[in-house]
Amino acid sequence: MSTASRLPKSIQQLADKLPTEVNSTIRRLAMLSLIGQVVLVVTGGAVRLTSSGLGCPTWPRCTSGSLVNTPEMGIHGFIEFGNRMLTFALAAVAVLMLVYLWNLRKERRDLFLLAVGLLASIPAQAIIGGITVLSNLNPWVVGLHFLVSMALVVFSTLLVNRAYGRTGRFMKRPLEAIPGAMSPVMTAVAFFSAVAVCLGVIVTGAGPHAGDANAPRNDLDWDLVSHIHAVPAYLITAGAVFAVYFVLRKGITGLFRTAALLLLAVTVLQAVIGFTQYYNGIPALLVGAHMLGAALLMGAATNAADVARFSPKL
Repeated sequence: MSTASRLPKSIQQLADKLPTEVNSTIRRLAMLSLIGQVVLVVTGGAVRLTSSGLGCPTWPRCTSGSLVNTPEMGIHGFIEFGNRMLTFALAAVAVLMLVYLWNLRKERRDLFLLAVGLLASIPAQAIIGGITVLSNLNPWVVGLHFLVSMALVVFSTLLVNRAYGRTGRFMKRPLEAIPGAMSPVMTAVAFFSAVAVCLGVIVTGAGPHAGDANAPRNDLDWDLVSHIHAVPAYLITAGAVFAVYFVLRKGITGLFRTAALLLLAVTVLQAVIGFTQYYNGIPALLVGAHMLGAALLMGAATNAADVARFSPKL
C-alpha cells in the first residue's frame, strides 16, 4: 500500500496542493529561516547586554502567574519575552518548510533532512533557554544556549544553499574550478570558526555582561582566555587571506569568489570589533556587534566551505 493511499482524504488533498519541485516559497522560507536565526542571536545578545536575562524570572511562564510579561516588569520583561516569542516564529517557519517539502521528502532528501534538523533544534534551543533562566543564568548553560544558535545558523546556511541550487546534487549551474587545496583550507576555516565561537563563549562567561547583576561568572581569567580566543581568529584570517589571494591571482569568478571575499570581509570586521572592545573596556554595544559578527562569520565560513566542497578542482 502506498503512502498516499494510507493518508486520510483531507490530508491527501492538502498534499496534492503542495509543490513537487523547489519553488520560490521554499527558497523564501529558507532565507527567512537564516535571517531569523541571525536576528535571534542579536535579540539574545540584547537580553544579556541590557541585563534582561531574568526579565521573565521563570520558565516556561514569564512569571508564576502570567504567561506573558506585564507592564510592571518594565523594559527588561519586554526584551526577554520578545526574545522568547521570536523562537516561536522561527519554529513556525521551520514547520512551514517541512510542510512545503513534504512531496519532495524523497527526491530532495538533502533539503528535507536539513529542515528536520532545524525544526528539531529549535525546541531544544527553547528548553536550554528555559534552563538558563531556572539556573539563574549559569554561564555554562548560557554559553550552550548561544552555541545552539550558532548550529542553527549553520543548518540555515546549508538550507539556503541547497534551496537556491547553489551547492549539492541539484545545482542549477556548474561551479567554477578552484585549486585543490582550497576545500580543506575552507573546511579548516569553518572548524576554527566554530572553535573561536566556543572560546568566545568562555570569554563572555568570564566577563562583565552576565545578563543580570547577580548572575554567576565562570571565574576564569578573562584576559588569558581572551588571548586564547584570538588564536583561532588568526588562523581564520590566514585562511580567508589565502582564499582571496588565489581567487584574485587565478582570476576565479562565480560563487567561490563571492564566498571568499565575503568571508574575508566578515573576518576583518569581526577582528576590528574584537580588538576595539578589548581595548575599550568591553562596551555593551560592541559586544552586541561582536555577537552579530559571530553569527555572520559562522554563516560565511559555512558557505565558503560548502561552495569549495562542491567546486571542481584544478
